[in-house]
Amino acid sequence: MAVRVATVAFEGVEARPVDVQVQISSGSVVCNVVGLGDKAVAESRERVRAALIASGLALPAKRITVNLAPADMPKEGSHYDLPIALGVMAAIGAIPSDALDGFVVLGELALDGALTPVAGALPAAVAANGRGQGLIFPYECGPEAAWASGDMEVLAPRSLIQLVNHIRGVQIMARPSPAVRAPPAGDLPDLRDIKGQESAKRALEVAAAGGHNLLMSGPPGAGKSMLASRLPSILPPLTPRELLEVSMIHSIAGHIAGGELTDRRPFRAPHHSASMAALVGGGTHARPGEISIAHHGVLFLDELPEFHPQVLDSLRQPLETGEVAVSRANHRVVYPARFQLVAAMNPCRCGHARDPGYACRRQPNERCEAQYQARLSGPLLDRFDLQIMTPAVSAADLVLPPPAEGSREVAARVARARVRQRARYDALGLPGVIANAAAPAGVIEDVAQLDAAGAALIREASDKYALTARGFHRVLKLARTIADLDGADAVSRAHLAEALSYRTGLAAGRLAA
Repeated sequence: MAVRVATVAFEGVEARPVDVQVQISSGSVVCNVVGLGDKAVAESRERVRAALIASGLALPAKRITVNLAPADMPKEGSHYDLPIALGVMAAIGAIPSDALDGFVVLGELALDGALTPVAGALPAAVAANGRGQGLIFPYECGPEAAWASGDMEVLAPRSLIQLVNHIRGVQIMARPSPAVRAPPAGDLPDLRDIKGQESAKRALEVAAAGGHNLLMSGPPGAGKSMLASRLPSILPPLTPRELLEVSMIHSIAGHIAGGELTDRRPFRAPHHSASMAALVGGGTHARPGEISIAHHGVLFLDELPEFHPQVLDSLRQPLETGEVAVSRANHRVVYPARFQLVAAMNPCRCGHARDPGYACRRQPNERCEAQYQARLSGPLLDRFDLQIMTPAVSAADLVLPPPAEGSREVAARVARARVRQRARYDALGLPGVIANAAAPAGVIEDVAQLDAAGAALIREASDKYALTARGFHRVLKLARTIADLDGADAVSRAHLAEALSYRTGLAAGRLAA
């Protein structure tokens, strides 16, 4: 007779049910784990053997077969240790065979029988709650699993012995409580720290209000990285739905420390040497990349032209669809990837091609700038809603006192604009659209409500700057966001003119050069 213990296998952020079947029979003394497991699963038999011996049990001198069903689904990770160990214990009569009925079990075993945390506790808890099952997790994963467990029973033991004592009624474990990550000791960087760059601050506010992609170009030391690092300080907190989506991805990636969740939007800033698998996702186990970890947050790419061109072009599809599909020979995983792309770059390799009176020693300024910017493909640049130039800050600006308006005041305006957008799209039956940047093209034409003067202006600008269809609609989205910041119901010619200045800023600079 085979003993069954329920656990899960992860496909992206989905937790698929897996049945751990343990059978002990006469025959040669061997322990086999079958069911298309990876190296970590195959090594589980040694961890299970050592943990059981440390807990006062010994494996019988019989043939032990562990099957992970369905057998044709790939199994990865060390979280199968605990369900295998409990299945063996039930098979030899150390615990009642029905003690684990109605529970989903995950956990890695140390050689001394202690339980160590594993990735994916939150998606597993969500799946178990949907099926009306209880949860057994390591102690460190308990607060994370408690967020999605509802009224279901949650057990979070520190060791195998503690769990067995609870099953026998010798020791009762308290239900873990959800944990919230405490704010860091220091506040987020404030916009008040930046002197000068008033037009860039305005562009940053517009980008935050509508979730728009932003590209900043300027000489070294102009404050591009400082501006980008202060974007999280003016973004609204995650909504409950966004918090669950973001936390599930971070749980799969193993980025939730101590099971504590936070409502702050992710801010990821990978180095320009990052590979395609690191940025988009992939590797041997098709893990989520930076764009998925930045879901509902910000992905900041500093020194944009220094990234490999193929890596940058791999962002084009996720920027449009909001998800990324990582395909491998034996499986295909889809991760959410709806992020706000913010990038910074120098106009050329030396960084001073646009400085007055500067002459490049290698070649003319125009050629130097054109060669450097040729590393960026046109389709990628077309996906930046705002393309602005950040000039060098003068000493006269630096000696001025800090500006009176900081991140708190800007964040209040951004929050009011986001409320207007959410209400608008909820009324249109689009609850998944929370910002203008994610609005479908057909919808944005209706909500923009251009008058005759505005329609004439955008037609003229489209002809002059050769705007693509994507660029046309992104200008409308920008104008709608600017109108939302002003609290206006309709988009005026002034709103549209400001949107066009952001969209065509770098294009105008290139044409002038």
